[in-house]
Amino acid sequence: MQNIDLNCDMGEAFGNYPMPNDDTLMDYITSANIACGFHAGDPEVMQHTVAVAVKKKVAIGAHPGLPDLQGFGRRDMKITSNEAYQMVLYQIGALSGFVKASEGKLHHVKAHGALYNMAATDVALARAIVQAVHDFDPTLIIYALAGSEMVRAAKQVGITTASEVFADRTYQDDGSLTPRNQANALITDEQQSIAQVLMMVKNQQVISVNEMTIPLKAETLCLHGDGTYAVAFAQLISQKLKSEGITLKAPAQ
Repeated sequence: MQNIDLNCDMGEAFGNYPMPNDDTLMDYITSANIACGFHAGDPEVMQHTVAVAVKKKVAIGAHPGLPDLQGFGRRDMKITSNEAYQMVLYQIGALSGFVKASEGKLHHVKAHGALYNMAATDVALARAIVQAVHDFDPTLIIYALAGSEMVRAAKQVGITTASEVFADRTYQDDGSLTPRNQANALITDEQQSIAQVLMMVKNQQVISVNEMTIPLKAETLCLHGDGTYAVAFAQLISQKLKSEGITLKAPAQ
C-alpha cells in the first residue's frame, strides 16, 4: 500500500493574528513546518501553532529561514556555511522550547524559501544545515527537495530524509523547481495540480515545463497554506489521495 505525508508551512504571521487558514488546515495535513521567527513568526504565533498541532496530532517540524522579514525569506542572501549552521541551530532551538512546553515532540526540519532552494544545489550550505540538525538531534527527519544536495548530505551523516514534492509548483528538466520569478512557476489550475500530485505519488515522476518525464522520489507533499482556497484544496487533495487507496501519514522517526 502506498502512503504519502502531507506537509504545510505554518505559523507565518505575527502577533495575536495567526494565519487564518492554519488551524483548519491541520485537519487535512499530517505534518506542519512551523516558522521560527527569522522569515516569519514570533513567540506568540509559535506557541499557538505548536499547541494546535499537538492537539490535532500533526507532526511538528521546525521551518528555519533566512533573517529577512521584509522579503519573507524568499530573497537569496550571501551567507557562509557557519552562518547557515548558526541560523538553523538557533531556530530549531527556539521552536523546540515551545514544543517541549506543549508536551509535544519535534519530528522534522524543513528549510524555508531561499535557504531551501540555495541548499538544494549548494553542497557546502547543505552540509552546514544538515550538521546543525544532526548536532541538535540526529533522530530528526530532514524534509528536502527530492534529488537535492540536502538529501545527499543528510544520507552521508545517517539522518533520515523525506524527499519532498510540490503540488502547485512546476519543475525544470533537472528536477529543480521553476524559480518563483518566472511566469510559469506556479500551477493555479486545480485539476492540473491534482493530476501532477497523482503522477508524483503513484508513478514517482513528474512532467517538466519542457514536457520531459522526470523521475523523482515522492515521500512528502507540500501544500501551501496562504492561498485563498488553501483549505478547500487541502481537503480535495486529501480526499483524492485516500480515494486512490493512498494512506496519509507522517514519516516514521
